[in-house]
Amino acid sequence: MAIDPKLLEILACPLCKTPVRLTADKKGLKCGHCRRIYPIKNDIPIMLIDEARIEKKPKRKAHA
Repeated sequence: MAIDPKLLEILACPLCKTPVRLTADKKGLKCGHCRRIYPIKNDIPIMLIDEARIEKKPKRKAHA
């Protein structure tokens, strides 16, 4: 069972209140602003700040 799309429309990051989106692997919800990824366990999003992990920023390549 997947997360209901209507639920995704109303979910927001509890820290910065930015809407979240499903990760590519569908195992979490990502905040685009603060880069936190909230896990999904047994089809239930765990929207607790302490349960989230922070995605590392991609390294930029230096221009030659």
